[in-house]
Amino acid sequence: MDPLIIVATPNNCWLHPDTKYPKTVEELVEESVKCREAGAAVLHTHGLADIGEDCCTKGVGKWVDVVEKCRAASGLLIQSGMSTLTFEQRIDAFKAKSDMVSIILNHHDEDFAQCNTDVLHPMEELVDYAEKCREYRVKPEFEIWHSGSIWNLNALIDKGLLDGPYINTLFFGWPGGTWSPPTVQEYLYRRSLMPKNCKCVVSIMEEPQMDILVAAIRNGDGVRVGTEDYPYNQQGKLCEAHELVKEIADISRSLGREVATPEQAREILGIYA
Repeated sequence: MDPLIIVATPNNCWLHPDTKYPKTVEELVEESVKCREAGAAVLHTHGLADIGEDCCTKGVGKWVDVVEKCRAASGLLIQSGMSTLTFEQRIDAFKAKSDMVSIILNHHDEDFAQCNTDVLHPMEELVDYAEKCREYRVKPEFEIWHSGSIWNLNALIDKGLLDGPYINTLFFGWPGGTWSPPTVQEYLYRRSLMPKNCKCVVSIMEEPQMDILVAAIRNGDGVRVGTEDYPYNQQGKLCEAHELVKEIADISRSLGREVATPEQAREILGIYA
């Protein structure tokens, strides 16, 4: 079994907006270093886009500074998020040479109080994204919200547009029209439908997240934790991202699975050199 890849998400918490998170490049650089020391291999970032309508529709974000400075300070692989956006709205994330860019594989229909994410992502856009990823040598990280996402992933693979391994994040418990139950049963079912040569990470936005995180660890998948996903530890304490990274890293080691370094994660995920 490969060592565990931990994706850290020290971003704004959509459902708990009072949660503390880095709001400047300097704060994010400091937190990224702490996440690396705690066991993270990947930093999932929004380019410090603020919560609100603009970040979901206009691509607001400090992509270049965030990618360059966090990578230099921490050595983490950089995964640029904000999958509500089109390629044109976050071309800076590509030009900044992100290691990965998040791309949702279906209609984006989350339910967040301060942000309308009701945005369409048709197959034509997915094809364009796949082609641009190859052009810029950025690996797509596909968001898998339900089994329909997997149909679109297979369609892109069949078109010969993707280079393996295929990087995916499976989401559970995130509210809205793309919701799916945060249960181990749902995780195992969806995982069984994934095509060959996939590398999967799980993200859960509800209290029972630990059941699925542990199941992912035991089944060879990666995990995504931080203030964006679910900001509380097992004792119900509100935490910063690096504290949540350390908690899951300790759990993984206690289960006999080592934690991946950024260098190991780069090889496992087939990140472009």
